[in-house]
Amino acid sequence: MFETIWNVIVVFFWAFVFIAALVTLITIISDLFRDKSLAGWKKAIWLIFLVFVPLLTALIYLIARGDGMAERNVKQIQQSQQAADDYIRSVAAASPTDEIAKAKQLLDSGTITAEEFNGIKAKALAA
Repeated sequence: MFETIWNVIVVFFWAFVFIAALVTLITIISDLFRDKSLAGWKKAIWLIFLVFVPLLTALIYLIARGDGMAERNVKQIQQSQQAADDYIRSVAAASPTDEIAKAKQLLDSGTITAEEFNGIKAKALAA
């Protein structure tokens, strides 16, 4: 199958082209479903053309709707970042009272000693 090094290079090249085309099609399809401004029947037309004429349709889609595609990607990334930041703030924003209450529960259950409780309490009050 691989008689020369050039055959190997050609196979790798076409494998790269195939994978790049697949990734492009998947990206376009996900963008179609993410776009709320596009009517359902227009999405169906884009999908039909993507199935029957994939490379030409992908090129036209990227030219015609590429800016909107980029904006939707940026918006999704910002929403994900905001959600992650909100979660981190909610977890990290434990007040000293909450920390002391948790430490008191651990003390009452016998998980920590009185000395450890006093250390946690002093640390919480210092912050």
